[in-house]
Amino acid sequence: MSQAILTINAGSSSIKFALFPIVEKTLGDAAVIFGQIDGIGTPVAKLAAKNKEGEKIASNDLPTANPDHQKAFDYLLSWFTGEAADWKIIAVGHRVVHGGQLFSKPVRLEGHTLEELTDFIPLAPLHQPHNLAGIYAIQSLMPDVPQVGCFDTAFHRTQPDEAQIFGLPRAFTEEGVRRYGFHGLSYEYIARVLPEHSPRAEGRVVIAHLGNGASMAAMVKRKGVATTMGFTAVDGLVMGTRVGAIDPGVLLYLMENKGMNAREITTLLYKESGLLGVSGISQDMRTLLASDKPEAQEAVNLFCYRIAREIGSMAAAAGGLDALVFTGGIGENSAEIRRRVTLLSAWLGIRLDSEANERRHIRISAPESAVDVLVIPTNEEWMIAHHTRTLLDL
Repeated sequence: MSQAILTINAGSSSIKFALFPIVEKTLGDAAVIFGQIDGIGTPVAKLAAKNKEGEKIASNDLPTANPDHQKAFDYLLSWFTGEAADWKIIAVGHRVVHGGQLFSKPVRLEGHTLEELTDFIPLAPLHQPHNLAGIYAIQSLMPDVPQVGCFDTAFHRTQPDEAQIFGLPRAFTEEGVRRYGFHGLSYEYIARVLPEHSPRAEGRVVIAHLGNGASMAAMVKRKGVATTMGFTAVDGLVMGTRVGAIDPGVLLYLMENKGMNAREITTLLYKESGLLGVSGISQDMRTLLASDKPEAQEAVNLFCYRIAREIGSMAAAAGGLDALVFTGGIGENSAEIRRRVTLLSAWLGIRLDSEANERRHIRISAPESAVDVLVIPTNEEWMIAHHTRTLLDL
């Protein structure tokens, strides 16, 4: 029986998973099985999975209506027993959104560590509880299998202090009200593989992780120096349904003049804004690009404008710009968004090779470009598996 590491990314209504082989203490480059369970807490939850070749190997309805995370994990592990009987899960690595100020590197999930992660729920109320639910579910189902937590905030702990604090009284900063940043596992993966694709990897690099959730980060010598997200994952760029950066006075206005409470404002900022809110049509970039409605184009224009503005901000924090990397669902797949963003950023010396961009080559900058422009698929799951294997010395 072959050994493998299971990676878990548990959300409010979904569980993403991947199984990575370990052969002679070496981690495989690709997952042998990957997929997700969608619809947790709904009448019909479904498991979908593919093999290493991308072939569908499962599309199953869960037998229980309205399953919670415990039941979803129970089904997932029983499915693995049948479909992946040749694989023995020897460790589980989890994506944990918030590590606060305590955790700047992966940790084994046990004892007091879990209590400390629970303390961060107020800092990430829409993510942390579900990450922890996954950890506890695995703990009850596989008590002898070690678990490791990998934090989305950890990559950004190398930022200078002035990049991490707000202009608030010190008491709030000391309580933990500060800029944390997210998507760190994605940035860490790009930082790891960038030298394979650019001789400027150790220079001043801006990474644009663009998807339904979107953010950007600046690196120097492959260490984070700035990022667009802050205290929460709603800050920064315009996203699928999240508002991005907003004047706090708008929130005061909504409370004082519209009578909105904290719950209503949370729903507005996280679920009803962004591309969906501006367009009134969809949060899906493909739908908006295909639409001829002016509201759709306004949403796309705003998305690109905010990215271009933040490229300038990130370049300022890094002291210049040697390379720009696109990743994430939109960043990797939308040639049109890359074209618009780089055109708006031409003042930085960026020049695009149109054909390479359309074909989604790794390097899409023209020979005369002062900045390397690249498209690199991210792989947060592999990063989690790598950290798990390394920490546990498997």
